[in-house]
Amino acid sequence: MTTHAAVPVRHGLLSISAAAVAWGTGGAVAVLLLRTGGLGPVAVCAWRFAVAAGCLALLPVLRRTARGRGAGAPRRAAVLTGLGLAVSQCAYFGSVQYAGLGPGTLVTIGAGPVLTGLGAHLLLGERLTGRAAAAIVLALGGLALLVAAPAAGPRPELGLALAVLAGAGQSGLTLWARGGGSARASTGAFATGLLCLLPLALAEGGVLPGAGEPLLTAGALLFLGTVPTLFAYRWYFAGLTVVPGATAAVLVLLEPATAAVLGVACFGEPLTPALPAGSALLLTAVAVLTRGTR
Repeated sequence: MTTHAAVPVRHGLLSISAAAVAWGTGGAVAVLLLRTGGLGPVAVCAWRFAVAAGCLALLPVLRRTARGRGAGAPRRAAVLTGLGLAVSQCAYFGSVQYAGLGPGTLVTIGAGPVLTGLGAHLLLGERLTGRAAAAIVLALGGLALLVAAPAAGPRPELGLALAVLAGAGQSGLTLWARGGGSARASTGAFATGLLCLLPLALAEGGVLPGAGEPLLTAGALLFLGTVPTLFAYRWYFAGLTVVPGATAAVLVLLEPATAAVLGVACFGEPLTPALPAGSALLLTAVAVLTRGTR
């Protein structure tokens, strides 16, 4: 018999999956801005938060929806969420600049199933089911194949180190949200991230885009601040209210599969036989998790 609780779980799975795909496109847009917009990784991340916070502050429909979903969370929660987002996203953009879109994204997300699954089991008391364990094994096998691809960036060692930092930050934020940390994609969270990053962006070389292709840069910044930031994080945090941490960590692996394909298709990153094989394993892991869920 179908229960009422099964419907939110299915919606939660779809929300997290949509967020992961959106994040994968966000990495590609960030690479475009790093190459053509005259911006560094910290400045790109600052613009990402500025656009998201501006949309929430200026658009009445988004403000009403945010209030309905608890955007009026305590100030401390907004500050902690903003700090976590600033660390993880800034490190991620640095990783794709120095190691390439595919490798940077893959390593960032690669630690997710292990760190989040173990953390949820040890810290939050979530039971690691046989289905979730099988999905983690499949997902790690797919990642192993994808990470074997050569790095395409100029400083792969630095890029991969930043990717590990980004992955740890994202896992910590996931565990905090699952533990009742009131993480929300709110105006306060994005404004906190922006304030943290502005001094670093100025030290990096400034926050104003170059004058090369203003329309392309403006469109890319608007997309980056809305779809893979404002909407994706709201989808993700909403999904975490009903989806276990280990399950969410595997679903998020749709992000590196998306980024790897876009890296090959749009930026000429190396295509190896491991790419389709690894992506197929990741998608199989997602199918194992979602099978039978309504």
